[in-house]
Amino acid sequence: MKTYRIILADDHVILREGIKKIINDTATLEVVGEASNGMALLALVQRAAPDMVILDVAMPKLRGIEAALEIQRQYPHVAILFLSMHKSREYLEKALASGAKGYVVKEDSGHELIHAIQTIQRGGSYLSPMMMKELSDDPIGICRGRSRGTQDPLTPRERQVLQLIADGKTSKEIAQLLFISIHTVHNHRKNIKHKLAVRKNTELVKYALKHGYAV
Repeated sequence: MKTYRIILADDHVILREGIKKIINDTATLEVVGEASNGMALLALVQRAAPDMVILDVAMPKLRGIEAALEIQRQYPHVAILFLSMHKSREYLEKALASGAKGYVVKEDSGHELIHAIQTIQRGGSYLSPMMMKELSDDPIGICRGRSRGTQDPLTPRERQVLQLIADGKTSKEIAQLLFISIHTVHNHRKNIKHKLAVRKNTELVKYALKHGYAV
């Protein structure tokens, strides 16, 4: 049987090592690459051609949500499974909206993770039992994308730029990381400030911290 190729993305090395062992001990599953931040993940997906990416919601340089959106845009055949410490409705909705096929929390067992991977491998979707308990009011509505919260006014690219601003990157550094021109970065900054009704970079950073863009 063909090996199911998986990339792990999490900024905690010890956690990655544990997950890697659990996956590699399972027949037909193989970890073919690891990344510690969102930007490294995007480059690795291009090189390793995985079947699935397992990633955290919060990562340096580029959040998991934005990385997932970019992966789905460039490689729609790659399945996305989030493995996160967050059990809030907000994070789940954002994860599913990014195109993820599943959401597992780090409190789940290794058996639960393997079950999630294999369910998605067979073409299904998977939601952690812990999330079902937390969201017992309307789990089906969430999985169908019905959000009770406000929508993020920023585009995926603008969210990428905002996180890099919050990480302290200059416009030149952002342009190099995202392979865009400095002029385009400046336009994104201008549009972000307009949408968020702020004028100063410090206000952008405050927004990023409040809404989980800064790790």
